[in-house]
Amino acid sequence: MKPRVTRFIRGRGMDEVRPTSGAQAHGLVPLFPPGLQAIYGECRRLYPEQANPLQVTAIVKYWLGGPDPLDYISMYRNVGCPAQDVQEHWHYVSFGLSDLYGDNRVHEFTGPDGPSGFGFELTFRLKREVGETAPPTWPAELMQGLARYVFQSENTFCSGDHVSWHSPLDNSESRIQHMLLTEDPQMQPIQTPFGTVSFLQIVGVCTEELQAAQQWNGQGILELMRGVRVAGGPWLITDMRRGETIFEIDPQLQQERVDQGIETEGSNLSGVSAKCVWDDLSRPPEDEEDSRSICIGSQPRRLSDKDTEQIRETLRKGLEFNSKAALPPINSQKQSHERPQSRKDSLESESSAAIVPHELVRTRQLESVHLKFNQESGTLLPLCLRGRLLHGRHFTYKSINGDTAITFVSTGVEGAFATEEHPYAAHGPWLQILLTEEFVEQMLGDLQELNTRDETKLPKEYSWPEKKLKISVLPDSVFDNPLQ
Repeated sequence: MKPRVTRFIRGRGMDEVRPTSGAQAHGLVPLFPPGLQAIYGECRRLYPEQANPLQVTAIVKYWLGGPDPLDYISMYRNVGCPAQDVQEHWHYVSFGLSDLYGDNRVHEFTGPDGPSGFGFELTFRLKREVGETAPPTWPAELMQGLARYVFQSENTFCSGDHVSWHSPLDNSESRIQHMLLTEDPQMQPIQTPFGTVSFLQIVGVCTEELQAAQQWNGQGILELMRGVRVAGGPWLITDMRRGETIFEIDPQLQQERVDQGIETEGSNLSGVSAKCVWDDLSRPPEDEEDSRSICIGSQPRRLSDKDTEQIRETLRKGLEFNSKAALPPINSQKQSHERPQSRKDSLESESSAAIVPHELVRTRQLESVHLKFNQESGTLLPLCLRGRLLHGRHFTYKSINGDTAITFVSTGVEGAFATEEHPYAAHGPWLQILLTEEFVEQMLGDLQELNTRDETKLPKEYSWPEKKLKISVLPDSVFDNPLQ
């Protein structure tokens, strides 16, 4: 990773905050930017004795062309709460995902009634090691990395979301290699002149805990971690030296809580960004309508604005426990609860490719399809089938390499353009596949080896000739180097 130009400074009290020279281009600004002051106020409520905390700040601010979106990250020493068995730790707070200035230098000012900027700031709680006198600074770069994702994708985070990081958070040999997000247990949402700001806490987790969150739900795993002191405890403090998962500490958690939760509640993970493509095997390659124009090694078609909105709503609605699953209609207007147009709802995923509109195309019924996934996406197929479709829900794979989208739907989902009579249907590069409960059970048996967490030999091929469906699980290199 390219090193970032940052500096480590002793924070200044609000009585010494001054606008930087770059702000002069925006005209007169208050000595105390109201958004910044509001967050400082919430921090001072928690830490009245730490008016000048240590800070990490980018020398070149994002709004002056710098690479890091967060203007500041403050670091506080938290003594914990012995009455709740909360250990001492370092508490990190970001400044920059919300609107600090209100002058459009970073975020569009939309008024005080909605979210300020992206509507949240990040926090992180790291166990303080014995003899440690100053907070480690690596969490600042971790928070900058998440902020860059939010700014680049315009996808916000929500409590219960997961982030697949696939690397120790501190670049060590730690098993803590992924993240869940939850409300900070101490910092309360605040109202600023530029809108509301909530505080989402990053929680470091092991691979097995991330997979359980994907298969069941993030909030459920977070609640289990709150009950295990070494895994976080009530305030979900990350310990990078933790060597055991919550399932190794208490083996009954997997069967009695997670497996039972999946069986009774299903999964609330409605979709992921993934490495995936699909082929229409029912048409010759030279056919102009052949969907292979969206697949590997070719020029992708583009999703329309209405398709984009429906996919986004498809994923958002999956995060809620609805009594009746439904896909919003293609011609639906934007929902009344929508944030400003420049913001997208959370996709419960680690990354998202930009979606570019194209001309509206008709829906086509397909006779035979071939789905291709990388290994990480393929291992989620049992979750898709068992945790979603068997509970009358839907699950979407959105390609990170293009505009391809694959949505699996059950017979109980309303608003789908795939039907029992025509189970494979495409709207441009968006494919929907309707699977009956009987076929889902058959597929679960055939895909059983994908449940293993061990690396399997690729490629893997699965075929159901009577259903005219084929699935391949391929190495990442096939998707990363499409022309090879």
